[in-house]
Amino acid sequence: MTTRGVHTPHAPQSYDPAPAPAPPAPAPGRRVLTAVALAATVPYLALKAAWLSGSRIGIPDGSVLLEGGTFLTVANAVTLAMDACVILLVLVLTRAWGLRTPAWMLTVPVFTATGLLTPILLGFPGQLLVRALGFGAGPEAAAAREPFLDSWVFIVVYTGFTVQGLALAGLFVPYARRRWGRRWQGALGERLPSPTGVVAAAAASGALVSAAIFLHWAFGGTAGLSAERAEAYAVESAVVSVAHAVCALAAGAGALLLARGGALRVWWPLGLAWVGAAATLAWGAWMLIASLGPQPDGGEGPSAAAQLIYAGQMATGSLSTAVLTRFLIARREG
Repeated sequence: MTTRGVHTPHAPQSYDPAPAPAPPAPAPGRRVLTAVALAATVPYLALKAAWLSGSRIGIPDGSVLLEGGTFLTVANAVTLAMDACVILLVLVLTRAWGLRTPAWMLTVPVFTATGLLTPILLGFPGQLLVRALGFGAGPEAAAAREPFLDSWVFIVVYTGFTVQGLALAGLFVPYARRRWGRRWQGALGERLPSPTGVVAAAAASGALVSAAIFLHWAFGGTAGLSAERAEAYAVESAVVSVAHAVCALAAGAGALLLARGGALRVWWPLGLAWVGAAATLAWGAWMLIASLGPQPDGGEGPSAAAQLIYAGQMATGSLSTAVLTRFLIARREG
């Protein structure tokens, strides 16, 4: 007798991989910061687009800006593109695919944005404060100046920049903590190699010189300034000079602390070096480049001495950036 085996049928098994879990929904605070950062770009982008289209909104009669020219057109186009990059940066910081972005593609624009916006975050509120206290230039002084832009343009633009800076910082810090948090945890650790220490010492020396010059200008000094720039001194411009001095000192101090190592918590020397180096490098380069072209206000350009000072400021930021880069590489290798 033969026996036929009876097999219990089984449902076919699926070997498809399980779907990847969906990324967590953004927190309400991050959604608010995203909306604020995007909205803050609108006034500047709208003004630049209008000017490139031939509009004269915000430009008073008699302003040199009405004369136009290739340099002014290119400058408007470049600065419009720079601010438009903020939109892309916000997307990288808030979307799941942003965590897969190559590090250099994110850190370079964030470093640049930090550098350009930090002196504005320090200087613009300070200018508003001194005006509120009655120390700003009076209406007579404002009326005596050559017409350039309506006063409301500066308020709108720099308020937008201030909001952008705060919102981007609020988005970048959690992103960086999630992606690179290990590199700013714990103590500084071992001293960096001696060549890096030499670079840090040079950065600190340059920072002291730059800060001394900016503070000299802030308190009414005229060394290195053209006659026209010296006569244009105001408390508002002094506030900006103080902001640049603070950034230079932060760059030098941060570079020294990172190079010497030790038991200090790593996050605040790293923050000093990042913010200070970015601001000193970016604004030194920005002012040097601007000084080499025609002046938008039609006035006398910076003197050769001032151009050397801007170059020194840029060099200080570059040296501090080199120390910062070496430190981050060492943390990655450790």
